[in-house]
Amino acid sequence: MAAPAEASDPSCPTIKSIFSTNGAWQKPEAAGSSPISILAIGSSSTAGVGASAPNFAYPAQLRLHLAALWGMAADVVNAGIGGETVSTTVERLEAALRTGRPDLVIWQVGTNDAVGREDEDHFRNLVQGGISAVRDAGIDLVLLDPQFFPTIRNPQRYEGFVRTIAELGVKNNVPVFSRYALMKALGERSPDELRAQLAKDGFHMSDHGYDCLARSLAAEIAHHWGRTGPVAAQPEATPKSAAVLGKPLSVNLQPSPGASPQNAPPPAGPKAGAT
Repeated sequence: MAAPAEASDPSCPTIKSIFSTNGAWQKPEAAGSSPISILAIGSSSTAGVGASAPNFAYPAQLRLHLAALWGMAADVVNAGIGGETVSTTVERLEAALRTGRPDLVIWQVGTNDAVGREDEDHFRNLVQGGISAVRDAGIDLVLLDPQFFPTIRNPQRYEGFVRTIAELGVKNNVPVFSRYALMKALGERSPDELRAQLAKDGFHMSDHGYDCLARSLAAEIAHHWGRTGPVAAQPEATPKSAAVLGKPLSVNLQPSPGASPQNAPPPAGPKAGAT
């Protein structure tokens, strides 16, 4: 199969090694003839906090970019609620699976737990339970990990949660889209462009950040479900251009020898419930 389509907006960075399939996706029947249905669930990064309007949240922009790729509609439900941690989201996810059957679930998870007081082992168990619920329902799943932001007060703890999500993806053959790897590499490459990806609070994503996230997700979904092509620009959902990034980068989240993530007191950065 050909490589994933690239976003056509040059202001969105091209950084590789941010999407791990961890095994083959099953192409849904809907992808060949009728609109696919996607449940986007999570906290404020899904709800769109930091965006200037609801139509700039990533689920709304994902719908536009999938339509541009495929020439057909995609039904993307935004089930983001600000302030949630994994325990509440898992309950909502399981309830949603009892009342509907989307073709794909995109589960944004981990930030509030990492900046709050959640125990990492408890977090792991709850995410595993959510993964099992989606898989038992026969539905495809993508995990969307926490964002990177420059004022992380306890990087070791924060990266421990990022790593846990990556490990669960490998264990369960579930794709993981790493916002953390994307944004950290971006910040190392161009601090100005990272700032353009973030809202004024320096924590949530901006219109531009959500747009680039949606473009990348659309390209991966189209590729792995057998549809490829350039993500055409969507003027009504595309903020101002920013700097162009070229050289691919990757981020190594493996612990250093002898080091291990530790549960630590909540950092003095953004409060739990802020994403």
